[in-house]
Amino acid sequence: MVVTACGGNGGGKDTNASDSGNGAGNASASGKAVKITLLNSKGEIQTQLEDAAKAFHEDNPNITLEIQAVPTGGSPFERASALYASGNPPTMIMLDTGDVEKFKDRILDLSGEKWMADTVANATDLTTFDGKNYAFPLAIEGYGFIYNKAVVDKAAGGSFDPSTITTTSALENLFKQIEASGKKALVISPMDWSLGAHYLPLAYAGQSKDPAEVNKFLDSLKAGTADLANNKVFNGLMDTFDVMMRYNLDQKSPLSGAYERGPEVLGKGEVGIWFMGNWAWPQISGFDTANGQYGFLPVPISNNPDDYGNQEISAAVSKRIVIDKEKSTPEQQEAAKKFLNWIVYEAKGQDFLVNKASIIPAFKNITLPAADPLGKSIQAYMAKGKTEPSMSTLPADHWSKVGASMQKYLAQKSDRATLAKEIEDYWKSVK
Repeated sequence: MVVTACGGNGGGKDTNASDSGNGAGNASASGKAVKITLLNSKGEIQTQLEDAAKAFHEDNPNITLEIQAVPTGGSPFERASALYASGNPPTMIMLDTGDVEKFKDRILDLSGEKWMADTVANATDLTTFDGKNYAFPLAIEGYGFIYNKAVVDKAAGGSFDPSTITTTSALENLFKQIEASGKKALVISPMDWSLGAHYLPLAYAGQSKDPAEVNKFLDSLKAGTADLANNKVFNGLMDTFDVMMRYNLDQKSPLSGAYERGPEVLGKGEVGIWFMGNWAWPQISGFDTANGQYGFLPVPISNNPDDYGNQEISAAVSKRIVIDKEKSTPEQQEAAKKFLNWIVYEAKGQDFLVNKASIIPAFKNITLPAADPLGKSIQAYMAKGKTEPSMSTLPADHWSKVGASMQKYLAQKSDRATLAKEIEDYWKSVK
């Protein structure tokens, strides 16, 4: 989810792939059957991962890979912690970026892996501790307002130009145009992870282009010295949220919508816009009436087009795979490393990543273009340098606690001053 998040001789077989990762070929070369498991926290690619596990097994007959799912809406950190507590952790765990450090004493140092040399810039910075990288960067994800081009073209009376939406006023004008065309402007998905891990963190990331300044702002929240009620970026982001609430398809019952409603109403063209990330493409495509024409708009935080965040979408490496070292055998560890190398260097692995799972890779050697319009839109923002780093290292309970406060605001059960206080109180409790 978190999302995220924020990727190319795609398809070329690398003859060294089976030898990489400290003798990863030994597991099958010895002829000994090895079973490994992967805990998947990207529910929308469960089927694609299961198919990839079969394809990997065809290439490596002595390795069987089972894909386990984190329960829907569950935290990968909590599920992985529970499995460790039961003495039965998976061989590999797909974690959100901010959770990797919590497991670093129980997982393998992957610094020596071949793919380390092929990652995009900064892909492993947030999972490197004491000079050692502990995680495989699986996916770059981005989010913002997804628009259905067929709907917004009709509303705009021609070909819609996404670069015209750089202010809250311009966004509201677009909403008005969509409604005047006979459609609803947008739907707000009320899940705590969407509101608490994606929407609100734009108020943190948007404080400055300088990551050090963003960290300083988070430190002031933890210290209880931040004044959200008078913070320009927070208020601007919530002004935009107020506009969204006025035009929300589900205005009468704002907390009733499930995740599955968003891709359906957007894909069918019942609404023009949905706040979500590129991970939603597999679901949108199932309802697509716009001939695959979708893209992203930034979430503006003011009426000055030049303010940071008004022309950027949020993007980052969102999901990481780590390998257990506490309970897994050396053979299982090598088999797991082999799977990660298979994703990066084998044609079938790259095809799974880009074409089947619609993932933007975090590896320079994978040159396959994004398979879907949302991935292409993110790659276009990246190429223009118009991305804002997603907040990938927020505390594990941030989305549930702060997401609940955002839900209260969305349901109009609290006002902005109350919301600001609840967010400040949350941060003061963070250890």
